[in-house]
Amino acid sequence: MTGDMRASERRLGQHLVITREDVHRAYDAIGQYLRRTPVIQLDLAGPVTLKLEQLQCAGSFKARGAFTNLLLRDVPSAGVAAASGGNHGVAVAYAAHRLGIPARIFVPTVSSPAKIERIRQLADLVVIGDRYADALEAAQQWIAASGAMSVHAFDGQETILGQATLALELDEQAGPLDTVLVPVGGGGLIAGVASYLAGNARIIGVEPDGAPTLARARAAGAPVDAPAGSIAVDALAPRRVGEVVFPITSAYVEDVVLVDDDAIRSAQRTLWQTARIAAEPAASVGVAALLTGAYKAAPGERVAVIITGANMSPSQLDS
Repeated sequence: MTGDMRASERRLGQHLVITREDVHRAYDAIGQYLRRTPVIQLDLAGPVTLKLEQLQCAGSFKARGAFTNLLLRDVPSAGVAAASGGNHGVAVAYAAHRLGIPARIFVPTVSSPAKIERIRQLADLVVIGDRYADALEAAQQWIAASGAMSVHAFDGQETILGQATLALELDEQAGPLDTVLVPVGGGGLIAGVASYLAGNARIIGVEPDGAPTLARARAAGAPVDAPAGSIAVDALAPRRVGEVVFPITSAYVEDVVLVDDDAIRSAQRTLWQTARIAAEPAASVGVAALLTGAYKAAPGERVAVIITGANMSPSQLDS
């Protein structure tokens, strides 16, 4: 983290506070490497704005956090290492490749073939274990042995800061908004979005019911292990929500709703059939919440949904 970021970092109670000024500085640093992804308006159980982050470099919003880590931290000669269910690994591999930095990415066997192949094209790849936690353990061992810099998928300050730049764009493109529906896995995206929009929009997390990391944490009052099964397992199913993430979400996230795999598949098909939006299952959970009524917008409510990624095989759209 740069000196400027350290100087502006504050803690309110027990959680990290990222200011809008922090986010604008990060955006100034990483903006040249990103796409300013578009927003569109659709009628999905009512009018809704979609932020099309599946069009982002490397196929997901994760590029924002990856570039923020690599540009705002001191990267050692050993390069960087990351554990990922897929999208974070693709993003770190892409950012490191663009910046000429060595990278080794660890993913579990549940990662999609499309994500594995994309990482393999850009960085050293290690496929290990059945779940994200297995890949994380292997990455941590490599980091300790090699001196590489860890780039955490969701629970790092720079990662959260980078994801917050998505909210900056959305606010400029479609604000003011009443409600933003945000997919949740480890929680880096929702922590960033909520930090930027705190006090200006209602933030609702959406999770697969087979991977309720944030819902379980809110019920327990702290991060706890949750099931890690879902059609979206390669993107929204770490074992638990982040330790840095959780208090931010406790302060700024109003609610978390759950959707099942059938609803996720249906939302994915709806996006493709009605608007030719190619979204992976994890990216479709917010739309699933609207279509099933897991989240019911009030008349006139200005709702936005973040479509987070599209690193998948095209054949999934016909399933």
